[in-house]
Amino acid sequence: MSTSPIAGTATDFDKLVVPCAVPIEIASGQEAALQVADQVHRGVQIVGRFERSGLAGFKVAAAGRRLRVTVTLAVDAGSVRGWHGGEPDAAEAGKGLPRLIQIRSQGRLRQCVLLKAGSRIKRSVVVFDLLPEEMPDDGLICVEALDIMEGRGVSGAVREAVAGSVMEDGVAGLRIDSVAFAVSPAEGQVMAAARQTWGGAGSEESSLISCGGSAGRRDSRSLRSGLLIVNPVPPGVFGSGGALTIRLGSRAEATSGRRVRALIRKARPGGNGWALRAGAPTVRQVLSIQDGDLAPPIQSTSGNTTELELPAPVNAPALVFVTAKQGVVPTLLSTTWTP
Repeated sequence: MSTSPIAGTATDFDKLVVPCAVPIEIASGQEAALQVADQVHRGVQIVGRFERSGLAGFKVAAAGRRLRVTVTLAVDAGSVRGWHGGEPDAAEAGKGLPRLIQIRSQGRLRQCVLLKAGSRIKRSVVVFDLLPEEMPDDGLICVEALDIMEGRGVSGAVREAVAGSVMEDGVAGLRIDSVAFAVSPAEGQVMAAARQTWGGAGSEESSLISCGGSAGRRDSRSLRSGLLIVNPVPPGVFGSGGALTIRLGSRAEATSGRRVRALIRKARPGGNGWALRAGAPTVRQVLSIQDGDLAPPIQSTSGNTTELELPAPVNAPALVFVTAKQGVVPTLLSTTWTP
């Protein structure tokens, strides 16, 4: 949307862009509200695709209100370095390493996402609030995506811990499918919710947990990378403040039909069922993305299930390292939130 040319030194080619009114969802890079595209190639049916770490800037009429921002990100088979030049790095795509990406806005880290590309599109959602004092007079709201190894404010311990386990230049080819802006309820107006439990899919779709992205399949989430992120979420969203109980399970690595049948036989009554019960995953460490080491995690094991107890992050995402015995894949089963 535009009006008459700007007065003064502007030319007839300069147009004054009117900030978009909220609520609004922007799902195309051709929208006038997208005013800045730094290392982002504009799309038609999506907002755009990153060439490398960069940002997208949207002109929004906040009018002194607290805004809730919802960003939908995705990776697909084309999310590789060199895609924009017609020379995609096919070898890199085959490495299978996940991407660990910071999502920032107005210069502050908001959430992190862990995304793993494959044959199907994987999506992740990021939800955060912007306070009135964070909005500039010109209404420009920036959504920035940075590789975990870039920028300030990330703990050196985190970078050292994930080196070699996550993809280099993880923002390359990342899609911004949509960005939505809405008026957020003030913190004092959010009603306290009762204790709730969501499955693995719901935990990830709420933006509280990120562990590889959603492909619309089973409710539990595989943690093959041995990593999961617990994000700070705004008031009124599942997992805001309070305490979290994250249930982690395990399943046999389906390396062959013979291997799976052998494990099933051992799990039957009288069949030495300790083999599967001993497969409960272990939480090795919890790090704040911003501050590094946190207190040793409180965890308990029952059968092949581990329960991790921790406070909901408030200021920065937490990175959880999960290990499992050989031949066992750890999974995210559910998250229980106690406000």
